[in-house]
Amino acid sequence: MTLIKVKSRGTDNLTSRRNLLINGSMRVAQRATQVTGITSGGYKTCDRWYVQEGADATITSNQSTTVPRNEGFQNSLHMDVTNADTSLSSTQYASFVQFIEGKNLQHLKWGTSNAEPLTLSFWVYTNKTGTYSAVLGRSDATNNYQSQTYTVSAANTWEKKIITFIGDTTTVNTDDETNGLAVEFGLASGTGYTSGGASGQAWTNDVTKYFGGLNVNILDHADNNFYLTGVQLEVGNSVSDFQHLSYAEELELCKRYFFKAKFAHSAYATTSVYAEKYMYYPTQMRATPTITITGGTASNVGGQSVRYNVSGGFAHNIGPSSNGMCYIGGASNACDITMASEL
Repeated sequence: MTLIKVKSRGTDNLTSRRNLLINGSMRVAQRATQVTGITSGGYKTCDRWYVQEGADATITSNQSTTVPRNEGFQNSLHMDVTNADTSLSSTQYASFVQFIEGKNLQHLKWGTSNAEPLTLSFWVYTNKTGTYSAVLGRSDATNNYQSQTYTVSAANTWEKKIITFIGDTTTVNTDDETNGLAVEFGLASGTGYTSGGASGQAWTNDVTKYFGGLNVNILDHADNNFYLTGVQLEVGNSVSDFQHLSYAEELELCKRYFFKAKFAHSAYATTSVYAEKYMYYPTQMRATPTITITGGTASNVGGQSVRYNVSGGFAHNIGPSSNGMCYIGGASNACDITMASEL
């Protein structure tokens, strides 16, 4: 008897992961599920997604449960405008963006005649109909933008969008841990980035084409909303079903760039000889991370510091105010420790 193995679509394991983006389903939000009062850009809620508020508005970022449920999604990235900016200066803008490491782009064969195209697919939901912008941006190339548009036709309705970008035959992707490609969703922009029109399927260095064709200002009214989920960037000219990874797999991918844990350190030490504790990261981080320790209780702590911070782990030093036992992060009130090595 011959057994035939049938492959289940959208459940590939990590070794056959076809999505170049991480956390396109917005399932992982280690930092927070909601951040209010945002007036500048940063990583706010959903892991790997940079929320840009580069105007004079105020927004809230949410990991939302508003989703196209019949497509298997549980979460979306949500921008909620709380204070409007109705008149953008030429270089003000708002967007969602994810940066991809150069090491994860080598199979695209860019910089050769066999450069692979990329197809971007995603689901959007917003009260603002009109023309929006999706951009690929490169830091390694001279002609470093490719901007295209998509149209939201119906307000407050989930719509799936598909855009194909051509590969770059002129410039290779640097094989390192730095930013090799940005995928950006333009939600508002001044004329400095739109007046040239979209580049279409062409690479350009004309900054006026960056968000070219975008005619919506998501920031122009309080209570405007934009939701994004199911974002997939894959090799080729055609689109496939979104590849749903398990939560554990998606979380593990995110931890290369950021992770959060509980932390405590207690020791018997003297004022002249500090105690040292080693912590190893659960995965190799992209680069030496920025470490932040907050909260928790402390007793008899004269000083603390981080030493030997590398991409694999670090050493934490603690010393007492007076000889004897000292601790930071009690048994029932541990500290929060975050490690960030985002692009």
